[in-house]
Amino acid sequence: QVQLVESGGGSVQAGGSLTLSCVGSGDTWSMFCMGWFRQAPGKERVGVAMVSEENSVTHYHDSVKGRFTISRDDAANTIGLRMNNLTPEDSGVYYCAAKPTCTELWAGRSPYWGQGTQVTVSL
Repeated sequence: QVQLVESGGGSVQAGGSLTLSCVGSGDTWSMFCMGWFRQAPGKERVGVAMVSEENSVTHYHDSVKGRFTISRDDAANTIGLRMNNLTPEDSGVYYCAAKPTCTELWAGRSPYWGQGTQVTVSL
């Protein structure tokens, strides 16, 4: 069982930056693939970034490549998402997620979810 709590959302103007954090519980944290998903109003939840166990592999949605950076600190049971050069299209609720494999996580196959944190980017 993994429980996830996100923080760091907020409102920012286009071109600005935000950093999201997710703190997890569970003694098998380091064995999970971790990621961030975004859900905009009226749209489905989509994967934004993920990082495999032991930080060996990262993967990003094409729309955020070069702007977002995911990180994990297994000693602190946390993952982060640094978001630079934000655009209004980046707005939505961001969810932290965990799944034993990255393939399953990216497909959104019933991972553990956090409660979400709102990100709003205005022009």
